Amino acid sequence: MLNNSTANISQARYDAVAAIERHMRRHGAALCDLLDALDDPAGFEALCRLHSAFSHPFPDANDIEDALHDIVRFLADQSPSSLDRIGVERKFAASDTVRWHGARISEIYEKFRYAS
Repeated sequence: MLNNSTANISQARYDAVAAIERHMRRHGAALCDLLDALDDPAGFEALCRLHSAFSHPFPDANDIEDALHDIVRFLADQSPSSLDRIGVERKFAASDTVRWHGARISEIYEKFRYAS
């Protein structure tokens, strides 16, 4: 009997990679601007690792998942007071932007977790 659970998992991980690639094409610049505004090398470094993973012809799903995990965690760790301060200093809705990017990237990150 053919075991297709491995094929299903591989397809699900491929779909998750494609989802984050589409997301980054549409919203990557805004995420980059946000991480720059937050002014913490950890978040920006995770974004760089994510971009680096896509520089290969066949991106490694594990590398992408790890980078997404770090970005999700970094965005979740932002304190409301620091976001308010950044919002005032930079004149943009930092709290809303963090929530929006955090929610979208968390949704995609969950696709990796369900595919494992």
